[in-house]
Amino acid sequence: MRTKDIPATLLLLGTALVLAACAPSETPTPVVIKETVEVPVPAEAPPEPGVDIPFLGAWESSGHADSQAEAFNHWNDEDPPAIPTYCAKCHSTPGFQDFLGLDGTAAGVVDNEAPIGTVITCVACHNEATMDMDSVVMPSGIEITGLGAEARCMQCHQGRESTASVNEAIAVAGVEQDEVSEDLSFLNIHYFAAAATKYGTLAKGGYEYEGKSYDGEFTHVEPYDTCIECHDSHTLELKLEACAACHPGVASVEDLRDIRTPGSLVDYDGDGDMQEGIASEIAGLQEKLYAAIQSYASQVAGTPVVYAPQSYPYFFIDGNDNGQVDEGEAAYPNKYASWTPRLLKAAFNYQVSQKDPGGYAHGGKYIIELLWDSIEDLNGALAQPVDMTGTQRIDHGHFAGSEQAFRHWDEEGAVPASCSRCHSAQGLPLYLTEGVAITQPVSNGLTCATCHNDLESWTRYEATEVTFPSGAVIDSGDANMNLCMTCHQGRSSTKTVDDALAGLPDDTASENIRFINIHYFSAGATIFGTEVQGGYEYPGRSYAGRNEHVQDFNTCTACHDTHTQEVDVQACSGCHKGVEGAEDLETIRMSKVDYDGDGDVDEGIAGEIETMREKLYEAIQAYAAERLGAPIVYAPTAYPYFFADDGNGVVDPGEAIYPNRFQSWSPRLLRAAYNYQYAAKDPGAFAHNGEYTLQLLYDSLRDLAGIVSGMTRP
Repeated sequence: MRTKDIPATLLLLGTALVLAACAPSETPTPVVIKETVEVPVPAEAPPEPGVDIPFLGAWESSGHADSQAEAFNHWNDEDPPAIPTYCAKCHSTPGFQDFLGLDGTAAGVVDNEAPIGTVITCVACHNEATMDMDSVVMPSGIEITGLGAEARCMQCHQGRESTASVNEAIAVAGVEQDEVSEDLSFLNIHYFAAAATKYGTLAKGGYEYEGKSYDGEFTHVEPYDTCIECHDSHTLELKLEACAACHPGVASVEDLRDIRTPGSLVDYDGDGDMQEGIASEIAGLQEKLYAAIQSYASQVAGTPVVYAPQSYPYFFIDGNDNGQVDEGEAAYPNKYASWTPRLLKAAFNYQVSQKDPGGYAHGGKYIIELLWDSIEDLNGALAQPVDMTGTQRIDHGHFAGSEQAFRHWDEEGAVPASCSRCHSAQGLPLYLTEGVAITQPVSNGLTCATCHNDLESWTRYEATEVTFPSGAVIDSGDANMNLCMTCHQGRSSTKTVDDALAGLPDDTASENIRFINIHYFSAGATIFGTEVQGGYEYPGRSYAGRNEHVQDFNTCTACHDTHTQEVDVQACSGCHKGVEGAEDLETIRMSKVDYDGDGDVDEGIAGEIETMREKLYEAIQAYAAERLGAPIVYAPTAYPYFFADDGNGVVDPGEAIYPNRFQSWSPRLLRAAYNYQYAAKDPGAFAHNGEYTLQLLYDSLRDLAGIVSGMTRP
């Protein structure tokens, strides 16, 4: 499914595999020393004097070598004492070798119980099977490929449950969302599932709610983008000195909890603090989710619940309903058993967030989305919902890795060259430095290194000029604005439309015509108007050029925050009285001309544009039905936006799907629809260049229907 290195912050603390070192085995086993010398190591005997075992001291200090840990002693009192097949893979060296097929059994499954008293040794990870290991199958059944050496880490640090297993358990129980079932029991993600956190929706280790989208792989900066680039392969400790190079003030593991980047400029937990680290944001949402879980358990499931993080199975009956774990409550006989599907989903995600202690670094935004959605879902059943005022689920656009702009290519596993410049983390730097675009790995939003060519001095890639889809080459005079416009320019133009329609009769539908989309947020094209011809400009008509705003507020980054993309509203209010919030920007106008003909000369230019768009849509529908005999409807969020209509003029269920796309285009209809979409897909068109936008809409109406009485063309 995936062909990309896993990123770097996997905190491999504890119970499973990484590139381990050596310990005695039960039978003489050849141990490869520095890949050149084979030395047999007898059972129960130390290495022969003088033999150099690489990294032995480092391994001995790690969790993988801790022979006293519960992870390697949990089954000592079983009868007979043995590690069962479903645990042996990650809790013993023989079990992992069984999984690899090195014991002669089939690879990919553990066939035999493993003996107790074994830790993770050299031969668990250093053998002929692991040398070529490059992929991992996650509990969801999804295979992630192209991993390299860190594939060994992920075989165990992946958890044991997923969206799929939670859904399966609920389906087997066959009950409604808020119905208690004795067939439901708590499902545990297991421990230190760093790979599941890291890969987010590509692995589906958390419970992902239907209809929601989630962050994918969290990509860190190179060369700290894999497990073993951030963690020492043998001690498992983090390479803190490397962290400190980009994150000043990091001197200990605890300091990592204070990190947040310019890509995290929203208040996720709603506490008003956007200086705290992502770990604290997660903790704030955990508190809210636990409160929602307890409220739901009491009010809906009918049995109060408490959570004990160190006691299996973690959720217990709160006998006195005081909300605390009292003595004797965190015992298996008192396990919580009043599970409903809704409660199970939320509790599963709560545990997911708890059992990867490095989750804030491995995939903090994925964890935030899981927590936020769980609270929202529980709130839907509560008489007094948990207060979510001020909380945020996702980031601003460039860093919103869960959104379609970055998730569209998950199934394909790569972003094609035609899209990678603006929809992948690595595409823009390649385009700016080499002038080419190639297929790129799917990314989780943009990163610091997308725009910054130096992450210490924070200098940016330089864009001296921008080539627009029309072929026009523009230098705005500001390198930062040029950088923004490299992507915010649209993908079509007057020339694109004319080339597609060359030689075709204006009012005859043709199966050779398809809708042409300007694409999204083409602010650069709007600002420069006819200089780049991003809209469809009708022959014989003149159009506005660059919208020259006042000095000091005449570039992208002068008006928008570089990282949040939000407008500097306070700066706007200096000239535009009454502007206090972003919504007030739509009330601004500098003319008393009634462009849209509705008699209102006090509404903002945004209102003038919206009315003209509404009239154009009416004309589009009338033309399609009456002139072409093919009714049409528009769905702004469903590609390719225009669909065949049953004649009622509204988008009905099942209409806004690709197989029902509108296919009776005439050249005249396509030109008007192109401009309608143009005005819709630049939501800031009223500010970027309202005059140009109104001209496009007016001319489209005039050409399509001739109905422009009462209107005024700028």
